[in-house]
Amino acid sequence: MRRSKTAPRTRRKKAASAPKKSLSGCDLLSLQELTAAQITHLLKLAAQVKAQPKKFRRALEGKTLALLFEKPSLRTRATFQIGMEQLGGRALYLSPQEIGLGTRESVPDVARNLSRWVDGIMARVFAHQTVVELAEHASVPVINGLSDLVHPCQALGDYLTLREHKGKLAGLALAWVGDGNNVTHSLLTGAARLGVEMRVATPPGYEPNPAVVKAAQQAGGRVRLTHDPAEAVAGADAVYTDVWTSMGQEAEAETRRQLFRPYQVNGELMRRAKPQALFMHCLPAHRGEEVTDEVMESPNSVVFDQAENRLHIQKAILLTLMS
Repeated sequence: MRRSKTAPRTRRKKAASAPKKSLSGCDLLSLQELTAAQITHLLKLAAQVKAQPKKFRRALEGKTLALLFEKPSLRTRATFQIGMEQLGGRALYLSPQEIGLGTRESVPDVARNLSRWVDGIMARVFAHQTVVELAEHASVPVINGLSDLVHPCQALGDYLTLREHKGKLAGLALAWVGDGNNVTHSLLTGAARLGVEMRVATPPGYEPNPAVVKAAQQAGGRVRLTHDPAEAVAGADAVYTDVWTSMGQEAEAETRRQLFRPYQVNGELMRRAKPQALFMHCLPAHRGEEVTDEVMESPNSVVFDQAENRLHIQKAILLTLMS
């Protein structure tokens, strides 16, 4: 049996919460692992990348990012793949059929194989434990592109968008209306670190994870949970919603449609927010369900700014972790 000529990478990954400023070589699994200063650094770098893209066009030359997908995606795949290419590197897309995480091949073995070939791994998965296992066994940075628990890249792009439109983050009030899902969780964690007040209105039984809420509050976050969307939206600087039924919840679609109907973001609800309140959505949107066309197409809708900013924040993440 021939021994590989390529020695295994022995670099030990640092915890993202380590008391050093640099995140080079770290994983990004959740915003909970980042300090306020580290999140602010990513937002500032994303703004710089957006303003001066040519300055960074060879920053990751010769490096490769593996893109692992258990779920289909438009924004996550496009922004990471395009972002990597615009930084001078390469992106390798690996479909669910090619990999079969945990079925065709174990998660630890996938992580150890990829670590021999690539410089970073981005994974969009169903169970959060999958991305945790990848990070535990990979010797290269692992980025959580989405899991059932959190969506850190989305929240970072959202706070970049809020910062652009409002000129600041500290002191803003962000209202979430709908399901207390993975995007809600990451927004809550980010809000606690950035000084944003977070109001969350959900139907009973669909509140965000209590552990995530408690951690945000312990970090100094101002969090208000309610079942009344009007209460959450009153005087808010931005109103955010998401689809009522996420991937993997299709069997609950009709039940959710009935329960969430009073939580639709429409013109009447938006008028309870501040006059210049932004409307936000992580997309894809089911127009006529969680949001009306009137709101989606209004001058205050920044949903496509959010989508664009996914590219810039992904580039900032890649530069920070893989440089």
